[in-house]
Amino acid sequence: MRSIHFHGSRIVKTGIAIFLTAVICDWFGWPPVFAVITAIVTIEPTVSDSIKKGIVRFPASAIGSAYAVFFISLFGNSPITYTLAAVFTILTCYKLKLHAGLLVATLTSVAMVEVIHSNYLIAFFIRLGTTTVGLTVSTLVNMIVFRPDYRQDIAKNIQTIGARAGSILEHTFRTVLFDAAADRKADGIPIHQLTQDIRKTEVLLRYQRDESSLHPLIGGDKDELLLAERQLLYLHNLDYHLGNLLQVPIRSLAWTEAERAVIMDAVAALADDLQHAAEYDAERHNAQLKAITDLFWEDNEELTKHNYIHPTKFPPELIILYELVTIYDLVDRYYNPESPAGSVQPG
Repeated sequence: MRSIHFHGSRIVKTGIAIFLTAVICDWFGWPPVFAVITAIVTIEPTVSDSIKKGIVRFPASAIGSAYAVFFISLFGNSPITYTLAAVFTILTCYKLKLHAGLLVATLTSVAMVEVIHSNYLIAFFIRLGTTTVGLTVSTLVNMIVFRPDYRQDIAKNIQTIGARAGSILEHTFRTVLFDAAADRKADGIPIHQLTQDIRKTEVLLRYQRDESSLHPLIGGDKDELLLAERQLLYLHNLDYHLGNLLQVPIRSLAWTEAERAVIMDAVAALADDLQHAAEYDAERHNAQLKAITDLFWEDNEELTKHNYIHPTKFPPELIILYELVTIYDLVDRYYNPESPAGSVQPG
């Protein structure tokens, strides 16, 4: 989930990298266009990615430059030169698995055809020099200016995902599971958005892990990242169990009004825990979990004894209660990642 801040910082960093690259090339008397192209595409979400892809882009650019010089010496500035230089560059990069450098190498190859008319060997080494300048400058700018840091975005996303999960949970019980006439279409319950947010946050976590491993001086955030990873894992499992609730084939539920009230009180409390993290009360949470678990075991004995409608399947009431108890346990571990699994669990 790339924030507006990231987009703004990337624009600024790209501008600085272009300026510095052009200045250095002018100082050496080299044409800056190739270096600038390299600098633009080398600004990555993390410094680690910039370095890794830069290592690939340098040999790829050398390959493109070599093909350009070779075919210019054979055919001069002609359509066949553009074609052969580009095609052979692409084929070679694919063969050598230099995929990250393919675009830069191809652009460099075809752009050189227009500007090289003599001194082919010197032109080749100048292109290597400009590529080196573009890679080095953009990597240093990415490392120093607005250094990539996704920790705030990760923490904010996790809170947002938890709050959205609480809303979906309450909506599911109030308008679907307790109302057979309610709309059960996926469009009515945006659980797909929850899944997307979790996946985007996983990407940010990967970015931040790369940054932490590259810069030991900020390695103190490893515990923070480990906590975020565990919380996101529990949210991922919670998302899975919410999806299970939406798949329960219900027609009519055998709960009494008193049992429905117990369940809805537990659901409301659970949704509140997810939506208001600062107000989480472990004692209240465990009390609600016990009430739901007791109801699960009572229904387990009663419903399975007279299960004529679903003789080979769990009754929907038990499935719903099982999923709810599981979600309760996940929320407890979400707020206490170091604690063992809850002691009150359906078998």
